Amino acid sequence: MLDHCSISHKGGVVLWSRSFTPAARATAASSASPVNTLVREALIEGRSSDGKYEKDGYAVKWSFVNDLELIFVVAYQRILQLTYVDDLLNALKTLFVKLFQPFLASFVASLHVTSTASLSSSGASPTTWNLAKAFQGWDGVFDKLLRGLEDKAAQERRTRPGHTYPAVEVTPPSEEGSTLPSQSGDNVLDEEQIARNVQALKNRLRGRGGQPARRGRGRTDVGSGRDSLPGSDSETPSKSKKKSKAKTQRKWGDEAPTESDMASLDFSYDSSTSDTHGAHVDLSALVDNGSLGTRTQDGLYEVRDWEFSQGDKSADDVIAEVLKKGGQEPKPASGSLGALGSIFARLTGSKVLSEEDLEPVLEAMKQHLMKKNVAKEISEKICEDVGQSLVGKKVGGFQTTNSAVRQALANSITRILTPKTSTDLLLSIRTKLSSPLPASQQRQPYSITFVGVNGVGKSTNLSKVCFWLIQNGFRVLIAACDTFRSGAVEQLRVHVRNLSMLGVDGATNSKGRVELYERGYGKDAAGIAKEAIGYARDNDFDVVLIDTAGRMQDNEPLMRALAKLVATNNPDKIIFVGEALVGNEAVDQLTKFDRALRDFSAASGGQERGIDGMLVTKWDTVDDKVGAALSMTYVTGQPIIFVGCGQTYTDLRQLRVANVVQAILSD
Repeated sequence: MLDHCSISHKGGVVLWSRSFTPAARATAASSASPVNTLVREALIEGRSSDGKYEKDGYAVKWSFVNDLELIFVVAYQRILQLTYVDDLLNALKTLFVKLFQPFLASFVASLHVTSTASLSSSGASPTTWNLAKAFQGWDGVFDKLLRGLEDKAAQERRTRPGHTYPAVEVTPPSEEGSTLPSQSGDNVLDEEQIARNVQALKNRLRGRGGQPARRGRGRTDVGSGRDSLPGSDSETPSKSKKKSKAKTQRKWGDEAPTESDMASLDFSYDSSTSDTHGAHVDLSALVDNGSLGTRTQDGLYEVRDWEFSQGDKSADDVIAEVLKKGGQEPKPASGSLGALGSIFARLTGSKVLSEEDLEPVLEAMKQHLMKKNVAKEISEKICEDVGQSLVGKKVGGFQTTNSAVRQALANSITRILTPKTSTDLLLSIRTKLSSPLPASQQRQPYSITFVGVNGVGKSTNLSKVCFWLIQNGFRVLIAACDTFRSGAVEQLRVHVRNLSMLGVDGATNSKGRVELYERGYGKDAAGIAKEAIGYARDNDFDVVLIDTAGRMQDNEPLMRALAKLVATNNPDKIIFVGEALVGNEAVDQLTKFDRALRDFSAASGGQERGIDGMLVTKWDTVDDKVGAALSMTYVTGQPIIFVGCGQTYTDLRQLRVANVVQAILSD
């Protein structure tokens, strides 16, 4: 049974609607209705292009009539699995347009005229329409259509072979009288099968031909998959002898080491004293004056925007150039965006674009996006979204076609990249630190947790964010919660030492503005983070940056440990650090990280938390192949807060949507 069905104009005018349940009628006009949620979260943001959307137990399907700018929407309970919904949508479009084509054309034209008149402030009175009178008789047509499709679906269910569920479920109780004997029988069979499988595995591990494994050499036989040869016993000692010769052994005594012994074993610095080492640090190598940010009138330090080096041309100019280039070159590159111009040259004249006309264009567009490092799955969905917005549109010439394609593609990418939440970290930090608190409550610092896979640059870019915060006058505490990787704590200690010497606004140093909180290796990361936040609260630190160990998204124990850290400390921001070099892997990494954090953090007793934003590293290595940003934003719906583009503390950039769109659409 359906819950809701509606026909509306893309401008927001509801032409006809019907709710079939009391709950649907109660929420039909509210923001919580499935149709309003679909428009807000799927259609406006362009995050679903397959014609199906699920939310709060509802399944919502929709279809467009682009030439009349109509949207047909059907909502029903997801658990029902109605098979006739697609047929209903197609029949609704056909019948509604056929019955009311003249009125719909006049209605859409009047909307455009009214919109133009309001923009020009001509004072013309708007046209009023009586929709109930215009669509009189449609309710009866809809009832007849729905009844016929429901009867047809019921008939198919009755005649479908192999789906007599009641017979399968009722037969065992009728013979046994109780479900307990049948369940225990299944368990016995399962245990017997497991025992047979274990015995078969043991037989395989004994070697080929059923030979029994010999004591002391079974491990070698299993690893090699063959019988051990007589000379194999001498191979292992010879290898160990070679390794022992190459290794220089260290002599350890039974007595406690002296200070001189400890100094000789300390490889943290080039010299024995930190003072002499500090004199040799080249501070100019830590900061690139050419990439320094700017100060606003309020005294805030802002990092620079990343700019795509394509001259002073705007995104529209670049797209137009690329589309025209395909018609001028004798052999355009296969699958490139430049081929779109030559393809659309065959679509000149006044005609309505169909799926067959757009198929080669969308394929060329998909290949171009994949060359820009956009994940294959995301490229396909973007092209589907562009195709849906173009099918049924009437074009009057080559320029009109180019304009339609440019607008549809740019709108789709812009919708995906436009953040739903604020990317202003400074505002979030200042809001929390300045919010009023009861006299008995102590103010908590603002905490940010950096997560990601191994080797993407979490610690390096954490130090860049720390430099940015110090320049804005905050006291920062770095929590060394990577207790697994060798050298992780020492790396952060070097960063803290360097940041302490850089200074703020010309000061000689910024000592006291940044400290490191560490408890060595092999400890519980969640406990260290909790201690660090408590230490920051007691010592008036403003921000805590929590560095975590890198882990692969498929490692469940490590993901549970990360979720425990999140559930225990409830950080204000969880930032995923990823590489700009990844393509399809970006989708897998982000999807599994976000899903694991949400599932395991809720299971640990805390509130469900996912990724709040991204920091993309190695951005300077990809030139215009910036598709990873599009893939990451599409998967999570969260914004990219910063991108890292170098090795100094000033090599941090902000992304602007227009610049990313320009880079993706460049040929």
